[in-house]
Amino acid sequence: MIARAARGLWRAAVPVLVTLAVWQAVVSLSGVPRFILPGPGLVAQSLWDNAALIWQNTLWSASNLGLGLVIGIALGVETALLLALSRRARWLLRPMLVLAQAIPAFALAPVITLWLGYGMPSKIVTIALVTYFPIASALFDRLMSLPAGLSDLSRLSGAGRWRETLLLRLPHAVPGLLSGLRLAAVYGPLAVLIGEWVGASQGLGHLMLMSNGRGQTALMFAALIALSGLSLSLWIAVEALSRWSEKRLSFA
Repeated sequence: MIARAARGLWRAAVPVLVTLAVWQAVVSLSGVPRFILPGPGLVAQSLWDNAALIWQNTLWSASNLGLGLVIGIALGVETALLLALSRRARWLLRPMLVLAQAIPAFALAPVITLWLGYGMPSKIVTIALVTYFPIASALFDRLMSLPAGLSDLSRLSGAGRWRETLLLRLPHAVPGLLSGLRLAAVYGPLAVLIGEWVGASQGLGHLMLMSNGRGQTALMFAALIALSGLSLSLWIAVEALSRWSEKRLSFA
């Protein structure tokens, strides 16, 4: 067990070490000024010197991300179930969803900030919108793709629409939900960044903008690394949930 964990850590560390080596080689050989591309040592020093500031802004961004994801996931699951259960809902809502997806949610960030201000609400709404559509779409597609054998079994047993959805369609649709969550794990941190770039008084995106404007490039890279760590943590959590689901459930 320990040996397997050590091998896993080593496989994860190799790409990081190679990236750092290439980064340092580019800085050393090209002679690029520090204010354009600082070396990894300077960025690490900035991370250490500004740890409290970076941590404070990371917590703010993580809070926005967590709340936005919870709302986006809840609305996405609710919408997918409603569409699967009701033909009227599909007739009324699905065209609206298609039209809504034609408008990039990121493009709405300035409008949402204008309406809700520079605080947490505008960031949470932006993240929820960005993560809502992939979850609703992936889960609904899987809910409606029940294998013919299971569908026939449900019909022969006289199961109603609700019973069929809860006992057959929803367990079968778990991989679709996980696919939506993987997309949300990618789009969510990007929505955090864009929302804070549009207008914010805190957060990693705000810190990056302020650092860039003041010529503190090393601090800007340090904030970017913190955001990358936040994204990686979210991705690891989704993958862990996916592996746990695969062990506990059998998917048709």
